[in-house]
Amino acid sequence: MSVELSVILVNYNGIQYLDACLKSIQQHLLEIDYEIILIDNNSQDESCTFIKENYPTICLIESRSNNGFGKGNNLAVQQAKGEYVLLLNIDTVLQDNLKPALDYVKTHKTVGALGINMLNGNKEYLQAVGQFPNLTNLFWMKRAFQFDDDFISGDFSKEIYEVDWLTGSFILMSKRIYDEIKGFDEDYFLYVEDVDFCKRIADLGYKRVFYSKQKYIHYVGFNKKKNPMLIKGYRLYIKKHFKGFYKYLCLGVLKINQSVKMIKGLF
Repeated sequence: MSVELSVILVNYNGIQYLDACLKSIQQHLLEIDYEIILIDNNSQDESCTFIKENYPTICLIESRSNNGFGKGNNLAVQQAKGEYVLLLNIDTVLQDNLKPALDYVKTHKTVGALGINMLNGNKEYLQAVGQFPNLTNLFWMKRAFQFDDDFISGDFSKEIYEVDWLTGSFILMSKRIYDEIKGFDEDYFLYVEDVDFCKRIADLGYKRVFYSKQKYIHYVGFNKKKNPMLIKGYRLYIKKHFKGFYKYLCLGVLKINQSVKMIKGLF
């Protein structure tokens, strides 16, 4: 049987999320010929044992090291047999049948990546898209998510929106395009790799779209320990995508952002 979609999961000590995530995949991909490839980044919990005992048909890749998010995805996609790939975080639970989203990607060849509506653990709206980094949102990072009024309120008037970048917790795309951009930049270990990923999709002329009518839960959390990794990720992004005086200006603004966070005790 041919595989239409490869679902790619990267796990690190996420055993508490695995069962709900995998059951939601089984429930909402019924009309799709799919496979699941899970790469475990050297978890210290019982994740691999749980998968082997409860989901033996999953293609499990057991890494001896923590590869980070981007490299983990790249290693898993190398094993993918599907024409399309769904990059999905393990701390997610799908809420809707994904066939309409997959059909949209299949019939719109200019679409490089598709994301859907993200909810938190209480099923409250979370912003899942953002603007590419610039001088303003590198200082006020919250402005990176102020895409337009619909995305601020979560009250969507359209089914499809073109956006800059999509959160890496759910990205549906053609494997051909994934291969064309050579996957994630492995210089990023965690955070901002999805922004860079979408920027390189954009640089090749492909659209990034948000499909508002479908939803998933993402048990996302944020604490100040993540701020240093965010700053590091954005610094790397600036060095890779900006040039000349503008690059150094953005690095300076990011340094100010970092200093303000340190003063506020957010590091």
